[in-house]
Amino acid sequence: MRESPPGSAAPAEVVPLRTIAKEWTRLGCVGFGGPPTHVALLRRLCVEKRAWLDPEVFEDGIAATNLLPGPASTQLAIFCAWKLRGGVGAVLGGLCFIFPGLLLILGLSAVFLASRPPTWILGAAAGAGAAVPAVALNAARGLVPTSWRRAGDERAPRTRWLAYVAAGALAAATIGQYLAAVLVVCGFLEVVVRRSNKVQPRSARVALPAVAHAATAGGLGALAFVALKVGALSYGGGFVIVPLMQHDAVTTYHWMSGSQFLNAVALGQITPGPVVQTVAVVGYAAAGVGGGLLAAALAFAPSFVFVLAGGPRFDRLRRNPTVQAFFAGAGPTVIGAIAGSAVPLALELGHLWQLALLAGTVIWLFVLRRGVVSALLVMGLVGIVAALGGAPIR
Repeated sequence: MRESPPGSAAPAEVVPLRTIAKEWTRLGCVGFGGPPTHVALLRRLCVEKRAWLDPEVFEDGIAATNLLPGPASTQLAIFCAWKLRGGVGAVLGGLCFIFPGLLLILGLSAVFLASRPPTWILGAAAGAGAAVPAVALNAARGLVPTSWRRAGDERAPRTRWLAYVAAGALAAATIGQYLAAVLVVCGFLEVVVRRSNKVQPRSARVALPAVAHAATAGGLGALAFVALKVGALSYGGGFVIVPLMQHDAVTTYHWMSGSQFLNAVALGQITPGPVVQTVAVVGYAAAGVGGGLLAAALAFAPSFVFVLAGGPRFDRLRRNPTVQAFFAGAGPTVIGAIAGSAVPLALELGHLWQLALLAGTVIWLFVLRRGVVSALLVMGLVGIVAALGGAPIR
């Protein structure tokens, strides 16, 4: 009889691996809309429809994976499969959840990044890309309520929360290449403030020179560094990859133009699966299909490591005051960074008609309260009409 993962309650039935492969692939195919959709689909499958997991176990999984860096909804998919069939189930479920969107986004990358794409493709890209800065602001807004509540009611923690948000926004808007360092500094600053720093960040000091050397070497080493940075430091949701990647992809290594990066972010939003798939577009621009696969593998690898190594310790992780303090500092910094990324993204818009679409997207998301995917699709259609009507698109 199968043994359940350490620290977990065995499900009422032994779930075949082929069932996990089938169901997690299906989730990867229909998971349009980002993390909220993924969580809802996983809950419907694992808790409501199949009763594989108790509601409390599922909610604990959400809480634990949201404490970890990396794409939380992907980690939740891995966590649920781990609960059902241990390490093998976790790897199988995670890969099946990731692959459908990865294959689709690589195929779209070949179309959008072609040397001479059709006019309507360029119009769709310019229209959807114009909506991206507003999408960034909307993503930040969605993270504010929970993070603000976690800050508590006292004046000092709330003041620090506002300072962390401001630091993240300023860093993303001006020095995006150093955003990862700002996130880490704010996290450790909160640890120090709370006087609960039991673990010195020695490993970070040792590792940084090595990864920095890989980054400055360029080529696949640089791509590997950027992808690994995205997977290991994207606290607070997939959209934080935007400020983490933009400067590297556009300014430092010149893998793509600013408008192409906007297209990459839009593709990550409208394809199924986690938003972190955007890193595959950057990898494709840098080194073709192989670069896209390499970037995706390295960006998602930390999620598998975190769940497989930390799953049995999730309860202790959630209760650890040092961990809680670190994320109390890094979390609001992420919110500010996501909002601040709207500034360099908006500066990449090269035509006045795109600014009109950006304003329309703000109304669509913030006034009409409509969805992100529909906003990108609508603006993409408007872009096609504009391009075919003679509007400038290059």
